[in-house]
Amino acid sequence: MVRGGHANRAVKRAKVFALAKGFRGRAKNCYSISVRRVQKALQYQYISRRLKKRDMRQLWITRINQGVQEHGIRYSSFMRHMVECNVQLNRKVLSELAIHEPKSFQALADISRSRLKDGLLAALH
Repeated sequence: MVRGGHANRAVKRAKVFALAKGFRGRAKNCYSISVRRVQKALQYQYISRRLKKRDMRQLWITRINQGVQEHGIRYSSFMRHMVECNVQLNRKVLSELAIHEPKSFQALADISRSRLKDGLLAALH
């Protein structure tokens, strides 16, 4: 007759070793070390899921900035004019347009540029 504690312990260890698969050295096969490494790895995963969102947004902004600089517009004024003109495209879509659809992105830049002229003309009159 097998006690429940031993079976549970084996399952618990198997889960830890499954998560430690691919680690180097004793971290993959020594339980006391792999428990700590797995715990730290799960912390890194949790943090990285949030950092990934931040990094992607930064990448999209950089791509949009490069796209609007080709048309002689600043990023901040371009985004402000997109909001004022009620163009509801997020940064991800705008960056994809800047890379893969340059003519469509140029149309958006023209909308922004015309909005800029309206603002200047309105200020002069």
